[in-house]
Amino acid sequence: MDQRIINLYDEYTHKPLGRKEFLHRLALLTGSSASALAILPLLEVNYSNAGVTVAQDLFTERVKYPGSKSPMDAYVARPKEEKKYAAVVVIHENRGLNAHIEDVTRRAASAGYLAIAPNALSPLGGTPANEDDARTKFQQLDAGETLQNFIKVFDYLPSRKDCNGKWGCVGFCWGGGMSNDLAVNVPSLKAAVAFYGRQPAAADVPKIKAALQLHYAGLDDRINAGIPPYEETLKKASVAYELYMYEGVNHAFHNDTAPTRYNEAAAKLAWQRTIAFFGKYLS
Repeated sequence: MDQRIINLYDEYTHKPLGRKEFLHRLALLTGSSASALAILPLLEVNYSNAGVTVAQDLFTERVKYPGSKSPMDAYVARPKEEKKYAAVVVIHENRGLNAHIEDVTRRAASAGYLAIAPNALSPLGGTPANEDDARTKFQQLDAGETLQNFIKVFDYLPSRKDCNGKWGCVGFCWGGGMSNDLAVNVPSLKAAVAFYGRQPAAADVPKIKAALQLHYAGLDDRINAGIPPYEETLKKASVAYELYMYEGVNHAFHNDTAPTRYNEAAAKLAWQRTIAFFGKYLS
């Protein structure tokens, strides 16, 4: 697919670009409104592709934990055996907790972790089915309060009998930026993995105590612009980190419900590296 079309969709999903303007610009790129509507299903995520990790061998539940001002909803998965596990907080993209991220949570559980995925949109009633409505809700979130809502999951985890007191996090897109922010703000965090996530302010990098693993897409110019200063400050602060660049792939390459951006080879390699990283720092 024309990279300009994928870049336009990326702009639509990450910036305040209305659907009407998006479709107008898509029609200009494809040649007509009919062509734009025909290509749209190839761009938009399809959650029917989610659920590749079955839950039958796992314990799953939906929980609430105290947030900054109101309860936070979260999806939990772990192996069925009742014992203590290291925890992995799974952080969704900028559309809220959905079927895809629930599946990623089960993948982490299948690797032997207590995996928990909070829903950032909990204070606004949860994740709506319509992605445009979800995007609108995201723009209504208070950034400081949202950060606190995710920090508070680490206050909740010790109350669980199935948590051994060690924890890490992994986030995607918006969640990748949150993963970086948690590394700055949660001293007890042992490992943070960020997939194509916004980098934290340089002044905050020395606060990081966790080991970092950073995954980036070669065609993701918007996010990649922040890599050089981030890596420079990580080195100066002597933060342990791994950085991987996946050439020729797009932002959201790990999301198997995004047909034009998903890259199976890169996604599988990045996930293998993620699980190995947790094995190193959470064991």
